[in-house]
Amino acid sequence: MKAKLEPIVGRYMQLTLGGREHRVYFEEAGAGVPLLCLHTAGSDGRQFRALLNDAEITRDFRVVVFDMPWHGKSSPPAGWEQADYQLSSDAYVEMILAVSDALELDRPVAIGCSIGGRIVLHLGMLHPQRFRALIGLQSSAHVDPYYDLDWLHRSDASGGETAGGIISGLVGPDSPSTERWETIWHYMQGGPGVFKGDLHFYKLDGDMREKLGGIDTRACPLYLLSGEYDYSAPPSEAADVA
Repeated sequence: MKAKLEPIVGRYMQLTLGGREHRVYFEEAGAGVPLLCLHTAGSDGRQFRALLNDAEITRDFRVVVFDMPWHGKSSPPAGWEQADYQLSSDAYVEMILAVSDALELDRPVAIGCSIGGRIVLHLGMLHPQRFRALIGLQSSAHVDPYYDLDWLHRSDASGGETAGGIISGLVGPDSPSTERWETIWHYMQGGPGVFKGDLHFYKLDGDMREKLGGIDTRACPLYLLSGEYDYSAPPSEAADVA
């Protein structure tokens, strides 16, 4: 039986981020307006598998998805074992701009979910001229901790299974079972301490509550989309941002 090949092409690129060399994996499909996709905390670019396979979208958009360093097929930099991983706002913004430059994306549309939905707010405030539009999924200005983050990286508990359990509670009950469990599997595969390190940005360093006034949507349109079942960033949070 002949295999059914998807139109997605995956490659690696060498990037200097924060003065350190990184090997970053990315996938793309389609042609046209560049659409740069930003995955959630503790997972990777596989989340956008449906978008990359959507012929209606890829007809008009060059969909590009990259795994952040430490995530998916992107490795940590050399010497990673000498310090704990913590994502910062500055490093996150630098990474997105570096990927865009390396792939020669001309004023892409950036779409991000969760931490990706937060960082698009930073992009709108700091670099609106670099993007033709920004889309925040489950976008909020701040999230108060609602569980002990140490459970994501302990010697006496499985961080991957803990992450899967947390995420299972954020997936809508009407979501197809196959997609639900595939998504949970992606989170369960995260490296030790990576989910926790991402949440350093999401819950502490990336707080945008006092900075939203610096976003000029006339310089770059900003769209917010939220699902009602995700209690970590409900539609009311997006409404507050708006």
